[in-house]
This record gives sequence, structure tokens and C-alpha cells, in this order.
Amino acid sequence: VQLQASGGGLVQAGGSLRLSCVASGITLSNYIMGWFRQAPGKEREFVAAISWSGDNTHYRDSVKGRFTISRDNAKNTVNLQMNSLAPEDTAVYYCAADSTRRWHISLFTNSRKYDRWGQGTQVTVSS
Repeated sequence: VQLQASGGGLVQAGGSLRLSCVASGITLSNYIMGWFRQAPGKEREFVAAISWSGDNTHYRDSVKGRFTISRDNAKNTVNLQMNSLAPEDTAVYYCAADSTRRWHISLFTNSRKYDRWGQGTQVTVSS
């Protein structure tokens, strides 16, 4: 089982990046998918989550209106489109898969509920 995240890089403030996470060894449609991030010296924090079929999404307040999570179960892929990036978005971004069969904010925002994790991709936003 592997989650392979990609798409990170260095971008100027106001720019955009699109992160992708490709899953292998699992059927992605069986999982809630989430993106988390961790900045140096800080705890890992929830960024966005998407339900099994993509009908439901949720974002942390600071990225609402700027980030969009999406998924393509046929391609076993989940994406995070990040627009209007700011220096405070700088972090290592991780995709994760949650096998919990319940869509609830107390669950999908909790990193401990996720079963599988990708290796992380660095996003650096310069001012």
C-alpha cells in the first residue's frame, strides 16, 4: 500500500500549485482522503478532506476559498489545488487515507484517524 504525493515546489506569494496523491494497493473509493501539513517546529494540521465519492469536502478556515480538494477514484488519485498561496502556507504537505466509514468533522480532521500516509511534498511560498 502506497500513497505517493507530488506537485510541491517553490512559488511566490499569490501563486498556485497543484498537489497530487496517487494511491496503489488500495481502492481509493473506500477511503476518506485528507491533506495535512506540517511547518517546521509546528504540529501537523488538517488542511482538507473529501468523502468517498467526493460529494462532501471540508477545509480549515485559513484555506477556504483558496484551496480545492478533489478526487478521481477511477485513477486512484486525490488532488489539492492551491491558489493565492501565502508564506504561511509553507509546509510539508501529506496526503492520507482514512478507512472510517463515517463522515464527521471530529474524525476526518483528526490525523490519528488516518490509516495510510504519503511521504510528504514540500511547499515553499516566498514573500
